[in-house]
Amino acid sequence: MTPITEVEGRRLTLTNLDKVIHPATGTTKGEIVHYYAVTAGAILPHLRDRPVSFLRYPDGPGGQTFFTKNPPPGMPGWVRTAPVPRSDDPGARQVVVDDLASLVWAANLVVEFHTPQWRAPDPGVADRMVFDLDPGPPAGIEECREVALWLRDRLAEDGLDAYAKTSGSKGLHLLVPLTPTPSPRVSAYAKALAVAGEAALPRLVLHRMARSLRPGKVFVDHSQNAAAKTTATPYTLRARREPAVSAPVGWDEIEGGGELVFTIGDIAPRLARLGDLFAPLIAPERPGSLP
Repeated sequence: MTPITEVEGRRLTLTNLDKVIHPATGTTKGEIVHYYAVTAGAILPHLRDRPVSFLRYPDGPGGQTFFTKNPPPGMPGWVRTAPVPRSDDPGARQVVVDDLASLVWAANLVVEFHTPQWRAPDPGVADRMVFDLDPGPPAGIEECREVALWLRDRLAEDGLDAYAKTSGSKGLHLLVPLTPTPSPRVSAYAKALAVAGEAALPRLVLHRMARSLRPGKVFVDHSQNAAAKTTATPYTLRARREPAVSAPVGWDEIEGGGELVFTIGDIAPRLARLGDLFAPLIAPERPGSLP
């Protein structure tokens, strides 16, 4: 029998909860839904008012994966959507996950959550800036640490605070709270900083995406600041062999040694011990202004 549950007064049909999604660890769909339910207090503030793009992997990371921005078929009528201007579809709308019921509904689809750097009321006006540090083998997390620290210090020179999280794969993401700023201006500043990083650390940093240049270097992807682009949301699970999470980390962890890998079972204890290390992004005391 397909279980039906009630979440905040909303009736939800949950399907195939015993299905194994991550064979490497035996993690089931039911465990994934449970993960999002128990970490809702941390992830929802980072989803609220931001149109969501879904990377769906219903048969696990080894099966078919597909990226979708449109509201999926069968979506309950109570799930909120927001208009998202697109050149090819002026009337386009996307899902906004801003309550527990919507989060559990989306989790039942088996998805990664990806969000833009702006909120739905102000498309293309960013309140965050992001740098995606993507290492090209044999470079790895140690090289990403070095680049992250350089970026942190360089951003601080401009009065900007940076917060780090794991990508949930092999790299790091740095996010910076901003006073609302048009996305093209944020993109230009981020690109300039990536270029400066390549000049300062030429053996290590790359600001261009060309695959032929990537081995042994860290690509500082600044392109995700474009209004049409998205980044993995803090605390989202990733479609990887193991149930890895894009998890906020402290600068002491960046400066220390060891792997920065967190999976589904690590997050609730971290939240209990550390709280949401990305809380300053929700209500920053000192949002930055670009020079």
